[in-house]
Amino acid sequence: MKWHHVANNWPAFYEAILDKWPDADEADLDEIDGDQAAFIRYIAELEGMERSEAREELRDWLAGEIPSDVVMDESHDDISIRNSAKYVGEGEDEFADDSRFGDDEEDARD
Repeated sequence: MKWHHVANNWPAFYEAILDKWPDADEADLDEIDGDQAAFIRYIAELEGMERSEAREELRDWLAGEIPSDVVMDESHDDISIRNSAKYVGEGEDEFADDSRFGDDEEDARD
């Protein structure tokens, strides 16, 4: 994952951050608010290491996958839904014909 994934969804990453750095505090994370340099300083202080070591630890953490709780986060879903609008043609009603999905008859019975 890239830092912008973390910064753009900062609160959704709290659980993953606390899993990696259990001594981190949510109030401190609120203050950091996705600022990478501030987060590196925070991790260095928290773990009692040099900033370069903290930067490397963060780099290793970022090499992993985006945690599923972030992917499933409501705000992330909303962004994905808004971004999908670019695939709906101009003047097309996205609700007009969903027969290819097989649920038109179910709606008619309800």
